[in-house]
Amino acid sequence: MITGDYARHMARYGHWQNTQLSGFLRALPQKELTRDRGAFFGSIMGTANHLLWGDWIWISRFDKGEGPGGGIPESVSLCADLDAWLPLRDKIDARISDWAAGLEDGPLTGAFSWFSAAKEADVVKPYAQCVIHMFNHQTHHRGQLHQMLTETGSAAPVSDLVFMPEED
Repeated sequence: MITGDYARHMARYGHWQNTQLSGFLRALPQKELTRDRGAFFGSIMGTANHLLWGDWIWISRFDKGEGPGGGIPESVSLCADLDAWLPLRDKIDARISDWAAGLEDGPLTGAFSWFSAAKEADVVKPYAQCVIHMFNHQTHHRGQLHQMLTETGSAAPVSDLVFMPEED
């Protein structure tokens, strides 16, 4: 289905997207970041927090490291402001990149299991499907952030995968 190279490429893409996004978020006043915009996770900050929480929960499952704690309802308040969010975003992006760097193709053909607090049950799915889900979840919520940034009158990051800069 997918390969380790896919995960590495998507980890690099996610980091590029989050780096761009960080710049646009820094340019907004706190009141714009926290204004309820009727989005599923309310505000720009709430959605950015949920995106970060989702990445953190998935990478903790994949690399068996520390997770974020709390559940989906608490995800919107993961970080109170950008001063807390920015370094944590970088830390989780680095974890995703480190995990992807060591990911071989073989494990992706097997099953992956974890305890889902949302379902209150153990879940077993194909590992490749879980990896795809993590990257798809990122793209979905960055799309929401793109829309909300546009609504503020801000420009928004270039999100086209084909325009990601080449590695140095």
